[in-house]
Amino acid sequence: MPDPRGACRGCCPPDPEALADIQAMTEALEDLCSGPPGWNGDLVSCVLWARSAVAASLSNLLSRARRRLQGGGATAGSGAVSSSVVPLEAPPAESRARAKALLMGLQDSICEGLQRLDGVGQFAEESWTRPEGGGGRSRVMKGGRIFEQGGVNFSEVEGDQLPPSILSQRPEAKGQRWFATGTSMVLHPRNPYIPTVHLNYRYFEAGSVWWFGGGADLTPYYPFLEDAKHFHRTLKGACDSVNPAYYPVFKPWCDEYFFLKHRNETRGVGGIFYDYQDPRGVLYKGQDPAGPAAAAASGAVTQSWEQLFQLASACGNAFLPSYVPIVEKRQATPYGERERQFQLYRRGRYVEFNLVFDRGTIFGLQTNGRTESILMSLPPLVRWEYGYQPDPGSREALLTDLFTRPQNWLEDDSLQDRCRPHQALD
Repeated sequence: MPDPRGACRGCCPPDPEALADIQAMTEALEDLCSGPPGWNGDLVSCVLWARSAVAASLSNLLSRARRRLQGGGATAGSGAVSSSVVPLEAPPAESRARAKALLMGLQDSICEGLQRLDGVGQFAEESWTRPEGGGGRSRVMKGGRIFEQGGVNFSEVEGDQLPPSILSQRPEAKGQRWFATGTSMVLHPRNPYIPTVHLNYRYFEAGSVWWFGGGADLTPYYPFLEDAKHFHRTLKGACDSVNPAYYPVFKPWCDEYFFLKHRNETRGVGGIFYDYQDPRGVLYKGQDPAGPAAAAASGAVTQSWEQLFQLASACGNAFLPSYVPIVEKRQATPYGERERQFQLYRRGRYVEFNLVFDRGTIFGLQTNGRTESILMSLPPLVRWEYGYQPDPGSREALLTDLFTRPQNWLEDDSLQDRCRPHQALD
């Protein structure tokens, strides 16, 4: 009879993947029983923490199972060592300093570019420290000519105890002192014809474990097809400059990640999203092993620390070219109260996603980050309306019918026919 540990009883060695699965789930259950680190008795924070831990653990198990089915891991009785337990290539000795310099530099260049673009608003900086180690600098613009509110944050934090959202993905990091640095940004423009935009690039180390993650996505209210195409075209060019295999995976992963399950819609037109990228070269590590991102990630790719550093640099530096031309084109578009009210209503979706699903928000709250900086992504004004439905055939309906559904923005010519009657091509 097959042994549940993944080996034939008495004759074959256990499958390292299966043992890692058992270890990961056991540790996740132990963490759940002990409660959140530093839990103060607040029920809401405990529920959010537990939900994140369970979801991440199950996602990791499904991803491992899919890799084994596709031949990406060891098979029972083979005696082979799984790719998930092969030691990682060590990062450069100056890895943390280089990642920090890159991400702080992105914050500086993005803020400078946005201030020039706005012409009135200025970023106010506030530095902060974290008792457990590290700190950051938050820069927020309020009441600008173009940007009603926006923030560009940098953080560099470290600690001894990892949250379950990380351990479920990388159980081998348990017990290691960890380091994480990142730059994140959200901009909420005043004019409803200018899209909201989000960016985040990050680097993580815990002992011998390390990875890069990041992405950017666009959330229009009154969308234009050419804006979506320009945003995706620019990010694809950045990805392709490092490896053409990236965009075909990271684009659908973005659609999958920024999806409001309770609304059955994407947050916007997407962009790119990636996480847990290391030399093992498994491009997709999301929660849908049967989805389009997983299907596009056929086999591992060769990638080093230097290549992933270049990816973060290329994509981060592509932000201004991807977004500024859209703002310049739409900033003078006239709008009235109807458009403003629809913008405020749709901002509600942004709030719902960030408070319910966003991993960055959950990680920040689980690791005792600075709350004001974590919630900087929320818009200054927002509204909810019970049972709202856009008028059929309206510009508002175009958003919900077309632009909050995953699309092949760069290659699907039929999108032009759907946008043309609404003067939403360019």
